[in-house]
Amino acid sequence: MGGAAGLALFWRGGTLYARPAAAPAATLVASIPGGTLDPNAIPKFVTPLLIPPVMPRAGTVKNKMGKNTDYYEISMRQISQQILPPSLPATTVWGYGAVKAESKKGLLLHNAPSLTIEASWNTPVRVKWINELVDANGAYLPHLLPVDPTLHWANPPGGTMGRDMRPMFESTPGPYTGPVPIVTHVHGAVGVGDESDGYAEAWYLPVANNIPPNYATEGTWYSFFAGKAAANLGATWGPGFATFEYPNAHRASTIWYHDHTLGMTRLNVYAGPAGFYIIRGGPAGDKAVLDTRFGTPAVLPGPAPMANDKFPPNKTYYEIPIAIQDRSFNADGSLFYPDTRAFFDGIEGPYIPTTDISPIWNPEFFGNCIMVNGKTWPFLAVEQRRYRFRLLNGCNSRFLILDFSMIPGVEVWQIGNEGGFLTAPVNLTAVNANRLLMGLAERADVIVDFTNVPLGTHILGNIGPDEPFGGGIPGVDFVVADPATTGQVLAFQVGPAVAPDPTTPPMFLQLPAITPLPPETVTRPLALLEKMSEFFEAPAEAVLGTVAGDPNLVPGEWTPRMWMGAVTENPALGAVEVWELYNATADAHPMHIHEVVFEVVNRQDIFVNEGERTVAVVPGSLSQPPEPWETGFKDTVIAYPGQVTRVRAQFNTPGQFVWHCHIVEHEDNEMMRPYRIGPEQPGQPGALAMMGSVEADRQLFVPFVGTE
Repeated sequence: MGGAAGLALFWRGGTLYARPAAAPAATLVASIPGGTLDPNAIPKFVTPLLIPPVMPRAGTVKNKMGKNTDYYEISMRQISQQILPPSLPATTVWGYGAVKAESKKGLLLHNAPSLTIEASWNTPVRVKWINELVDANGAYLPHLLPVDPTLHWANPPGGTMGRDMRPMFESTPGPYTGPVPIVTHVHGAVGVGDESDGYAEAWYLPVANNIPPNYATEGTWYSFFAGKAAANLGATWGPGFATFEYPNAHRASTIWYHDHTLGMTRLNVYAGPAGFYIIRGGPAGDKAVLDTRFGTPAVLPGPAPMANDKFPPNKTYYEIPIAIQDRSFNADGSLFYPDTRAFFDGIEGPYIPTTDISPIWNPEFFGNCIMVNGKTWPFLAVEQRRYRFRLLNGCNSRFLILDFSMIPGVEVWQIGNEGGFLTAPVNLTAVNANRLLMGLAERADVIVDFTNVPLGTHILGNIGPDEPFGGGIPGVDFVVADPATTGQVLAFQVGPAVAPDPTTPPMFLQLPAITPLPPETVTRPLALLEKMSEFFEAPAEAVLGTVAGDPNLVPGEWTPRMWMGAVTENPALGAVEVWELYNATADAHPMHIHEVVFEVVNRQDIFVNEGERTVAVVPGSLSQPPEPWETGFKDTVIAYPGQVTRVRAQFNTPGQFVWHCHIVEHEDNEMMRPYRIGPEQPGQPGALAMMGSVEADRQLFVPFVGTE
């Protein structure tokens, strides 16, 4: 991807654009390795889609500001769940669920994905998040998956002095099998105090009777945030739990919650705990959408699941949240996740401490089965009418390109993304051939019109790759997903409409107006990097960094920054900044900034000089505006290889937050950085102790390059 590279046309969600050429794609579909269960042996489209019910409230409380606040008590537990069809074994997973309900009809169900938190605009939600990963006798449960202790991770066995650090070893260790830390992040929440954001070093262990006495039971920031929650919110924290509060003062939107523990997010989320969190109402809610034919409120497809609905439901839903994830399984029904780096690229050692390769961590992971709302390849019975789907890409590393084109007569309109409604509906059928690109953690609010679809069964496909995504034309620049397995997502069993469709055709929807952010006062150039091994032709870490100078004018030199380093991104309270994400790697990265939503400004081609470790905007190149479905506000954006992606955000809540790549394998191995809004807080934890000199030298002098 150096400056002498030729230019090629690449597909970016339906738009052709120029960027430095990548290697040509292979033409054959390769089988995806995984566990001992062959995905081709799993019956498809025999299980109905589970529509997540609504999480029951534990009650209502007054917060410290005197506002009525919806209160929940939610724990994470280990459960057995029928993810595979009933002819195959059940799967042990983790799931969130309510432990208390104010209504006798409240559903006390732990599931993966978990029940949906329904929030009202400007009504705070307070959640007591409880770690209940213990067995019936009160002993801790070890992780379901292999934990690599050589990363910079939570590290409970390090004790108070060694927690949240990268341990040193005299020989290559095996997987960690101790008690599991958790901390929950509501992804997309805005205006949340840092004590409630799920900071990666604010984790906590379960209350168990066999935790070794030398173990740290909470992360470095837990105690500080507990004190802040008590002072600012009147919220209580204690052993095995933390209490967070979400103001819900931003636009109505589809957000979600999942674990965010340092160096373990990929494993904790893969084990199951995640769920939708939907904010409704307010000036940008459903009732603010108009029908342009009459100037009256529009009718969107509904109803959605409501609190205290019967389960299984006894009514038909026309608004449905849909979480798409990939998994692999063993023949006994258990989840498969690799326990060796050799799974990714054949490196069988030597590992840390002899080399710089971690023994278990894999740079990316792609499951060979598609799971939708906790079921492998389910079906959904639909009528010949319009539906509203709130889609989430909840995979670990897999970019999805959802392909509705295999459904004759269907029409698909996108009306919203992570930050709520778009500026205007986007007809994906007309402008994007009925395809929808979704990066990791991105959401899409779509109306799918089955009115003219023939009766019968039709398949929603996926033509994203079974490998890292870097842009390009499906089937030309990369091999599309295996059409027999990961190329299939969900079956729609289309039947006749049981009544006339009362909803407003999407072409007549007038979405709520969006007030743009003020102009920026700071432009901050940042780098997306990959750290290559000193010992193998292979990546050792994925890393973020800063860029010196202004690469729009002259090449800017990048400096890699590790999780343990001092904060370098420190917006002033209330400041509006443009963050320029210079991608010097071969992969697209879905970049997420906690605490804010942002506007996508544009993208522009860059040159990457690996030898001099610089990036520069290609002279004379034109910036490309955001895609139509990237308008409004987002919290996650795809940063493509060989481009700078610019986003504008306003930073209105002081505190300590993070920004990171949402390929969670990257996030867990250094592609996450702390950032701070405003000044340091009195009493906040200080910088972590420096590593030993040998490790520090290795970190400083290993070359950072842009290709694998």
